[in-house]
Amino acid sequence: MSAQQPKFETQTQVDFVVIGAGAAGGIIAKELSTAGFQVVVLEQGPYLKEKDFDHDEIKHFWQAALINDWKKQPNSFRKTPKAKATVQPAVMYGRMVGGGTAHFTANYWRFHEIDFVERSKLGTISGTGFDDWPITYAELEPYYTKAEWELGISGQPGPFDPPRSKPYPLPPLPIKSAGALLANGARKLGWHPQPAPMAILSQPYRGRSACSHCGFCEGYGCEIKAKSSTLATVIPEAEKTGRCEIRSGSYVRKIETDNAGRVTGVIYFDEKKTEIFQRAKAVVLCANGAETARLLLISKSNLFPNGLANSSGVVGKYLMFNGGGFATGVFEHELNEFKSVAVTRIIHDFYDSDPKRGFYGGGGLDARFDVYPIGYALGALPRETPRWGADYKKALKQYYTRSMFTFGHTTSLPVERNSISLDPEAKDSWGLPAMRVTYKDHPDDLKIMKFFSDRGMELLDAAGATKRWAGPVEESTFGVHLLGTCRMGNDPKRSVVNKYHRAHDLANLFICDGSSFVTSGRGQPTCTIQALAYRASDHIIRMAKNGEIKSA
Repeated sequence: MSAQQPKFETQTQVDFVVIGAGAAGGIIAKELSTAGFQVVVLEQGPYLKEKDFDHDEIKHFWQAALINDWKKQPNSFRKTPKAKATVQPAVMYGRMVGGGTAHFTANYWRFHEIDFVERSKLGTISGTGFDDWPITYAELEPYYTKAEWELGISGQPGPFDPPRSKPYPLPPLPIKSAGALLANGARKLGWHPQPAPMAILSQPYRGRSACSHCGFCEGYGCEIKAKSSTLATVIPEAEKTGRCEIRSGSYVRKIETDNAGRVTGVIYFDEKKTEIFQRAKAVVLCANGAETARLLLISKSNLFPNGLANSSGVVGKYLMFNGGGFATGVFEHELNEFKSVAVTRIIHDFYDSDPKRGFYGGGGLDARFDVYPIGYALGALPRETPRWGADYKKALKQYYTRSMFTFGHTTSLPVERNSISLDPEAKDSWGLPAMRVTYKDHPDDLKIMKFFSDRGMELLDAAGATKRWAGPVEESTFGVHLLGTCRMGNDPKRSVVNKYHRAHDLANLFICDGSSFVTSGRGQPTCTIQALAYRASDHIIRMAKNGEIKSA
């Protein structure tokens, strides 16, 4: 806890409890507390600071240092609703103050105008919930700009970018070898490379240091605050108000309601697994697109027998993961891609869905080498490479410094059966029902992954790779981007929250994170999650000040 943090009594009815201190929750906590409201933020993970971060690959990638721990919080997975779910890791998210923004790659793409109106432009897609958003790009644009300037984003607009009211606050990060090869190859093919927008500082900004290019970025916390996480940016500002208390180690088990159907507060376990009830006038749920749905389903009562905010039956449904099309290239000379940030150049030539392809889907392409030495040695070499002995060592030495990947970030269609639900048998370490994930990619999702894998192979060839191979296109069994499970909409029978993120069923419950998405965008959701959080905050503040939020 910082020196500025208040300590609210649990029986004090605070103005807002925010559940989750990640991409959306951190912003909403800052906006509400700055506007004069009392805010308690409940975060299940620890409150780590820059001094706590290190470069231990085993700890970060095999021991769940910054993410959910499947030993304590098991998932189960099945491909269809009729199949028996098997206990296995199925989703990953940031579990700490700052959430996924503390360790993400930091790609920071705005959605394009088409993302919000694709159904109107392309028509329906059979077997899906493909739909327009209840808001437009123009309505969200001021909040994209606010996010970029408050958090600190480095970039430069490209030829396919949507309109913007203000330039990026910081110039692009220096180009790396993979970025230069991507740009050269793309130009030979007639494509249009552009600097990657990144939530990493290219220059000092608002008292924070510029990136030192240490190379331990994706998967790690930043020791010098150059990554523009909510941990490094808005959460300290929220604490400075003296009206925001961050309670880390708080594992929420239920959002409580009264007989009139109003939210009264939140029941959670503290670090000693003692059950505590925090009273609140209103609750803002920002626990990510998987845990948000799970918590609503767990919070059922006699008044809400199918889970909270779920009169539509839509809570947990239309889960979207985003897809990926991969290819690997090896070059004659050393690239040394282990240095600096993961991505410096991207391609958006294939962003829009093109009916001429014969299927729905679009995306963006980047070049990177985001694998660390142990992970590379265990699984990233070509299949024909020996796995032991002198030839294995020779291959490691040759490939590690000369390789790069192309990564196509692609659409996922909203399919009703793809969902978060409660496992009837598995429990977490707190005795609550484990998360059950049901997911099977729509055939068009697999086709767009293959399309981008093929474009990656073309790009590597044009860039001069001496050896290249495509990654397999397989059905998803694991998700990192957790989208769509409490979708926005104007119709209470087909959506969970309205265009202001207010639950249709409860006047003092708001939901804002990846769960609010109607469609998936093109594989980089954080920028839009945070723009939505700024927009939701404005409307929650307006409603609170106008007396439109009736508490218990």
